[in-house]
Amino acid sequence: MALNKISSNIITSIGNTPLIDVSQLSPDPKIQIFGKLESSNPTGSVKDRVAKSLILNAEKEGKISQGSTILEPTSGNTGIGLAMLGSTRGYKIKVVMPADVPPERIDILKAFGAEVIFSDAGKGTNESINLAKQISNDNPNYYMPYQYGNEANPKAHYETTGPEIIKDLPDTDVFIAGLGTGGTLMGAGKFLKEYNSNIQIIATAPHPDEKVQGLRAIEHGFIPPIIDLEKLDGRVLIEGEEAFYWTRKLLVDMGIFVGVSSGATFATARKIAEKMSKEGKSGKIVTIFCDGGWKYLSTGIYSENFKYDQKEIEGKTWW
Repeated sequence: MALNKISSNIITSIGNTPLIDVSQLSPDPKIQIFGKLESSNPTGSVKDRVAKSLILNAEKEGKISQGSTILEPTSGNTGIGLAMLGSTRGYKIKVVMPADVPPERIDILKAFGAEVIFSDAGKGTNESINLAKQISNDNPNYYMPYQYGNEANPKAHYETTGPEIIKDLPDTDVFIAGLGTGGTLMGAGKFLKEYNSNIQIIATAPHPDEKVQGLRAIEHGFIPPIIDLEKLDGRVLIEGEEAFYWTRKLLVDMGIFVGVSSGATFATARKIAEKMSKEGKSGKIVTIFCDGGWKYLSTGIYSENFKYDQKEIEGKTWW
């Protein structure tokens, strides 16, 4: 009988998330697909890992102490992670986010006691970053971790996400994560490449003309400083319709309740599997399921009335 794992506090419970076999939805039985279920983290997303690293690193360097105000631009998940840590460690949290994010994120942030500052709707996190920098300049007593340029972000994934994948699936062939801040791709990717240089590191990004919550199109002009695109083996563009479809497909067919970016990374996994199949290859693909679906319920994508042409989407290569 396995022993129950007891965490000393909520922060130490971050990480060690499960890999779920989703090969049932693979286009080729010789190619297995596994989703790393980050919704099992305390606030339901992979960003708990980043928030923990950002806060503990800042404490170690003496940049913050109890009572400090932390300001951060976010699409939601990192802000929620910071708010959770702030409530446990005595920090005031202010987050800057687009005004058109799903309301569930705003409610969760406020529940943790964070102050939410809105940037213009429709302009994405790039505008949130600009506004946060302006606020930071006007308030030098605030501390802005700046997840987009802070090496503590990829460090979190180098020290936790990557090792967890190899521990659970040492014969991984392909690793896929969303292109947001770049922390998961850079950190976990670095660890995986050091373990086996043949592991392919693939980024999922939205088509430049479309919007997928949590993902970034580099064509929009901002490349987070922590990203080195040369270290990626590929970047796959995902259309919004495709991401929504596979998000719901994971729920209906496999009971896996994830957010939209997870539908996008799974769509990428299928693309890679299709390509491998055409080349006569077999293998194992690991993709990050960044967060759970609870923060997207108001979008309506999980409703049975929210349907697309299954034949059209499943039959399209999207490559």
